[in-house]
Formats: sequence, C-alpha cells, structure tokens
Amino acid sequence: MTTRICYRVTATLPDEATATSYIEWLEDGHVDAVIDGGAHNAMIVRVDRDSTDDPFRIETLYVFPTRAAFDAYVRQTAPALREEGLKKFGSVEGISFSRTIGVIV
Repeated sequence: MTTRICYRVTATLPDEATATSYIEWLEDGHVDAVIDGGAHNAMIVRVDRDSTDDPFRIETLYVFPTRAAFDAYVRQTAPALREEGLKKFGSVEGISFSRTIGVIV
C-alpha cells in the first residue's frame, strides 16, 4: 500500500483584502504549479473566524501520492514557488506562513 502525504500550508493574514488577494494568487496558478510539481490534488480552505478579533487564515492542502513525490517537489519545485510567494506577500505586515506534513491514514 502506498503512503499518501498531506502537505498543509496555513497563511495567517491581517485583513480581508489581503486574504482575498492571497486566494486569487493561489487560484491564478500557484495551486496548479504545485500539482504540476507532483501533488495529486489540492483544496483551498478559508478557516472560519470565531470573532472579528481572530486573524484571517487560509489553509491550502495538497495530497502527494508518495513521500518520494513530496520530497522531489520540495527539492525541485517548492523553492521557486516559496520565493514567488514571499515576493508577493512577504512585505505585508501581519502575514505569516506555517507548513505541516503528515501521512494520510
């Protein structure tokens, strides 16, 4: 049985305008580039806010067919995509990114 990998990128964003811009950027080629880099599929999730004081969070989940496919993505495709994201959003105050990787059971 092949072990599939879930790769989650969480963006914490300071306001609605930045969240909208981030989603548009994801939909305008970034997610497709990750799929071209080896993911089977992807999902963009706008996380519900419990209160107006909560930050805006967007989670993008990618499924890779194997750890080897994910590792190849990290080596070959991810550096340029991360650089592109930092160029577009890295100077925005109040934005942060986190990544988690796990085995789909």
